[in-house]
Formats: sequence, structure tokens, C-alpha cells
Amino acid sequence: MNSNSARQMAPRLPRARNYDLPNGFIFGASTSAYQVEGATRQDGRGDSIWEPFLSKPRTPAFDLGDVACDHYNRYRDDVGLMRGLNLDAYRFSIAWPRIFPNGEGKVNEAGLDFYDRLVDELLAAGIDPYVTLYHWDLPLALQKKYHGWFGRETALRFADYSAVMVKRLGDRVNKWATLNEPEVIIAGYIGDGMAPAMNLPRSGHKVGHHLMLGHALSLQAMRAARSGIECGVVLNLCPVDPADPSDPASVEAARSRWSTAYAWYMDALFKGHYPNEVLDLLDRSDGGGNPIKAGDMSLIAQSIDFLGINYYTRFRANAKGEFVETPGAPVTQMGWEMVPDSFTRMLIDIDREYDLPPMYITENGAALDDVVTETGRIHDRGRIKYIDDHLAAIARATAAGVDVRGYFVWSLMDNLEWPLGFAKTFGLTHIDRTTLKRTVKDSGRWYSKTVAKNRAR
Repeated sequence: MNSNSARQMAPRLPRARNYDLPNGFIFGASTSAYQVEGATRQDGRGDSIWEPFLSKPRTPAFDLGDVACDHYNRYRDDVGLMRGLNLDAYRFSIAWPRIFPNGEGKVNEAGLDFYDRLVDELLAAGIDPYVTLYHWDLPLALQKKYHGWFGRETALRFADYSAVMVKRLGDRVNKWATLNEPEVIIAGYIGDGMAPAMNLPRSGHKVGHHLMLGHALSLQAMRAARSGIECGVVLNLCPVDPADPSDPASVEAARSRWSTAYAWYMDALFKGHYPNEVLDLLDRSDGGGNPIKAGDMSLIAQSIDFLGINYYTRFRANAKGEFVETPGAPVTQMGWEMVPDSFTRMLIDIDREYDLPPMYITENGAALDDVVTETGRIHDRGRIKYIDDHLAAIARATAAGVDVRGYFVWSLMDNLEWPLGFAKTFGLTHIDRTTLKRTVKDSGRWYSKTVAKNRAR
């Protein structure tokens, strides 16, 4: 097949459309440090909890983050890639062990220098940096010394680290998120499928409280370090519907799962208290019971400038509170249902329930089976449809008065999906696992056109 024939046979991209989103709406893409940076032994970086976790013999063998996408060494090329995608903004996280190899104490200047260079490169390309301080890569030394987020002391060390970062980058970075997805972080404490694999089944809400305390102390530290920055937190929210809406037990089970897994963070942030069923669970926590101390809740309820929301799917709960599948529903590689209408409904519901600040959709995307053609192209129509459907879902919510100001695709590139390795591909860009060559997928090309069209209206 000659090149002209290959071009003729390549499917046309779906037409980019205008979603009638608010003026100034931000289009971006997200990554996290451990999933893309690599260079885990370079320039003084310390170990995180993921190095020993992923290095243990397991079946199947897990991929490692030693190289990942080598973003640490290829960031200039990657910023060029972002510019080609027409991104307004890039959301990334800082590797805490790259700044404090021991989690506390002496700062590693080489680590700070890397983020200096990355931020300057982004700004030179006209791309705004959105920084997340903690995306799961806890310094291993803090896990050993304080039992990670199971111990209250880690929240204090997080505040110290936050202040250092804002002092260094706050003259150029305006948007700062404290934590990414506390609900997922606790999975590494209640079980053994995620780092640090503590396997304490009744620790989840205690760890969650320490995470919210860390968020609050981080806000204080950042605002004391520099005025004028905007600070928030990123929550992953999965609406939980009753499997049988006509069954009161199923309705109540769905409400309870939503409250104890997701909404309790928003209750603390925007109402100043946890729901009673969470307080009951905290009283029965592993390691000494309820961790709430005087003043904690008012500290957690201090105002934030924005709320980041990660949305991928919804769940359905039966009368026993078990999540059940929807027969015939389309799902991603992760087994997650694709339900954009639930996204719209959730945004409207939480906007009515809470007095919310402006929101950004900080992650949304689909892991799908990608095929690289003979010409090197990836015709990922399913991912285009997913993103298109969810942008339309946001537009319906904003039309109903919900204040959403930006959208970040997960992810800029295929990366290390934690213990699931490199096989779960979310990216707008394909990464060849042998050469690390970057190839923009059809979804990336479509997204670039979509950003341009919506920016020009």
C-alpha cells in the first residue's frame, strides 16, 4: 500500500463542535508525576511508597515507574506536544520525594529546579500550569516513620512541603490543588491492592480524616507563603444509583454508599461536619478510634477557591449495598460504564446540595483498546465519542447554572496506571513502550480542533 492509498483509507476525524460553554472556559490535559516522570533514581529523588510495592513479586508481574514515559527528561518535547494540542492548561503533580527525599528535612534543590524548568517551558508555550501537590506518591520515609496518612504527623509534613513549593513556584503558578482523590488514596490502607498496602480494613475514614486535615494545613501554609494564589482540592466523584429505584432498600443503600465513600468529603468542606454514619465508622477505626481533635473540622471547612472534580463513571447499588453491573452497558478497559447523563445530573445535584466555589473537571477520560495501524495512526473513535459526550454533559450542567470553568482530559499520554501497568491506555497520545516515541492519536487531533473551535466562538 502506498502512502497516498493509506491517506485515502484513513477515516476522517469527527467534526469538532461548539459546546456553548462559558466564556473563558479552559481546555487542558492532566498527568501525575509517578505515572509519567520516570527518573526515579535521578537527581536525588527519594523512594516513594510505590517503588517497594511495585517491585514485589506478583502475578501478573506489575510494570514499574522507573522509566514510565520519561517525562522528566523529555518535558520540553512534551510541552511542544501540548502546544500542538492547543491546550490552554496542563495539570500535573509534584513528586514529593523529588523535593524531600526523606519526606521532611533537607530540600533537594535539583528537584525544585526540574519544576522550575517545566513551569517556565509551559509559560513560554502559552500554557497555564495547574499544580497538584499530592497524587499518591508519598515519600517512603514518611510511611516508615509515621505509617503514612494513617498517622496524623504526615499531615503536618505535607503542610511544610506545600509551603516550600508555593514559595518556589507561586510567582508563576496561580492554581494549586492540595490532594488528588482521597477516596482512592485510602484504598492502600484498607487493603493490599494499592501502595502502601497496609491492609487495615477499618482504617479508611481515619486515613480520610488525616488527608482532609493535611489539605487544610496545606491551605494555611500556602496562603501564608504567598497571597493571591488560588487553592483547592480534587475529589473523584462517582454517583451511586439504586439498582432498583422501586426498592426502598436499594435506594437507601445507594444513598449510604454515596455518603460514606464520596459525599463525606464535601460535607466536611462545605458544611463543616461529617455525616453521622461516618462518625460511627470513625469511632470504630483501627488503631485507637476517632481521630478528630478539637478545631479539626473548622480548619477543614476553611474556604477554597475552586473544587476539582474527577469523573469517570457511575455505580449502581443493590439492597445489600453491593455494586452491580448494568447488563449490556458499554464499558471501558477498566470495566467502568460510560454514562454521561449521570455526570450532568451529579453536577447539578451537588451544586444544589452545597455552596460550591467554581469547579474544574480535573480528570475525565476513557481507557480503551488502541490499535496502531500500519501507518502508525491510532483511530480511537471510542475515546473521541467519550470526550465529546462528556463535554456535552458539562455544557448541559452549565446551561442549568452550574459554575464549571474548565475541563482536563485524562490523560495527555498513555502512562503507568498504577498496579495495572501500561496496558490500560487513557492517553490522547500513544507511547511506544520500546522507543517511548510519542504519537498523537486521532482523539488528540480531534481535541486540538475542538479546543480551537470553542476558543474562537
